[in-house]
Amino acid sequence: MSNILTVSELTRSVKNLLEAEFPFVWVRGQVSNLARPASGHVYFSLTDGDAQLGVVWFKGAQMSAEPVKRGEDTVNPLTGEIEEEGASTSLSGSGIENGMEVLCAGRLNVYEPRGQYQLVAELVQDQGIGDLAVAFEALKKKLAEKGYFDEDRKLELPNNPKRVAVITSKSGAVIQDFLRIAGTRGTGSEIRIYPSLVQGDRAPEQIAAALDLVDADDWAEVAVLIRGGGSLEDLWAFNTEQVADAIFRARVPVISGIGHEPDVSIADFVADKRAATPSHAAQELWPRRETLAQNVDNLDMALGRAYANWLVGKGASFEHLRKALIWLSPERRLERMEDKFLSLLARLDGAGLDHYFDRAAEAGQYVGRLDRTFGPESLDGLGFEVVALIRRMEQGVQRLGDSRAHDLELLSTTLHGLDPEAPLERGYSLVRIERTGEFLRDPKGVTPGDALDIRVKNGHVAAIVIEDK
Repeated sequence: MSNILTVSELTRSVKNLLEAEFPFVWVRGQVSNLARPASGHVYFSLTDGDAQLGVVWFKGAQMSAEPVKRGEDTVNPLTGEIEEEGASTSLSGSGIENGMEVLCAGRLNVYEPRGQYQLVAELVQDQGIGDLAVAFEALKKKLAEKGYFDEDRKLELPNNPKRVAVITSKSGAVIQDFLRIAGTRGTGSEIRIYPSLVQGDRAPEQIAAALDLVDADDWAEVAVLIRGGGSLEDLWAFNTEQVADAIFRARVPVISGIGHEPDVSIADFVADKRAATPSHAAQELWPRRETLAQNVDNLDMALGRAYANWLVGKGASFEHLRKALIWLSPERRLERMEDKFLSLLARLDGAGLDHYFDRAAEAGQYVGRLDRTFGPESLDGLGFEVVALIRRMEQGVQRLGDSRAHDLELLSTTLHGLDPEAPLERGYSLVRIERTGEFLRDPKGVTPGDALDIRVKNGHVAAIVIEDK
């Protein structure tokens, strides 16, 4: 029976063989997945497009790799060679960036807890911009010149969409996180997943086909293109012209949420909206439910205030119309005419009494003058004259009274003729249109279905206007 090794024993054996076989190596590649934690160490990956190697560059090695001055010469600490002033290609930990082509010198190491091998760098030299970075910039420039990135061609994202198409891998944490966030925001929506590879040589073709299928289905309000983080080569499917063309020709708005915050792809530039992460894409599509609830409360309060103000305005208008109706109503008009009649009657009575007393006083004056002028002996002769004058006076007063009584009777008849209820005694009726509150004077003033209030001598009769057959 062969010897059975534990995982630790096997990993340690591989570590010893690997580190013994490659005690010091030079490796060239392109930087990706760069990370600088607070410890000051630098972690990144080297890739040549086909393979990937993890690299750790400890803080102490960064300091010891910096060129040193010996007299007037600048010496490379690793090779001992003298470098020309300003010609050093050695990098510092802060000078290294994703996409750079670098040459690393160091030793291979196996990190036992994970069973991974990595390069422990002692020196990192700049070799220029990497092939992928060059290709990225070339495609970016080409598409920019074709107008793929123009803001005026980009579509507006719908607010709180109800139908969303998601293009991503059907397995993995990315889609689960997206669905989880979608389930806590907005007012509910239907999500269709269009599965596609998001990494590898076949990924661009599948992503483009999925976008075209979303357009063909003519169902979604917005298309979401999401993928988790990764190195430049992991995300390269989203830096291809095939995917850019598919986003550009899409008829629905496209939002991209690819990688993490620092990751920027060609797809991000072409998309109608770029989200920093897949989770951020969900947040961009749907508002928080707390915000929606607060908006509903604000609208409810605003509606209440508007309704209260409307009621106050309508109340004021109603009161104004009520007062105007009271002033213009037949009842008030009759009251005003009655007041005027009583006033005229009082003036007539006063004028009659004044005339009578004036004539009586005048007669007394005549009697006195007669008595003084003719004396006792003339009274008998003039008595007949006085009696005649008194009779003429009485007749004049009587005629004046009759004239005033006749005028009074005419006014009373006129007042009675203006009484809207007088015709009711003769069998007539008053018809009021309930819709307008006006009296009916013309058949054209009503339409079929109008409610009428017919007032007769002893009450009211309700009626409905029907169509004249």
